[in-house]
Amino acid sequence: MEILRHVVVLVHLVGFAVLFGAWVVEAVARRVQVTRLMSYGMVIALLSGLALAAPWGIDYDLNYAKIGTKLVVLIIIGALLGIGSARQKRTGAVPPVLFWLVGPLTLLNAALAVLWR
Repeated sequence: MEILRHVVVLVHLVGFAVLFGAWVVEAVARRVQVTRLMSYGMVIALLSGLALAAPWGIDYDLNYAKIGTKLVVLIIIGALLGIGSARQKRTGAVPPVLFWLVGPLTLLNAALAVLWR
């Protein structure tokens, strides 16, 4: 069971990598836009994070403060991506502040996942 949990942790981190990588590609190319790949990375991170939050066969207590903090940050990222995507469809451009917040918040969420014990 512990191996399965480690696989889900890996998938969780891959979700952050997909989201952050897609954001970096757009930032380096100086294209302030939200891509579908960013949304896919966020969904992967969310679903695997919810699976990790379930108390399935572990011998220790879950850190609910960490889980709650990461969920709030991910909801904010989702809101930024959703609002940015809607604005992009309507006007053809994403407000730069929405785009530039996605990367640091994604890095923060990945850092919380790895560093907070």
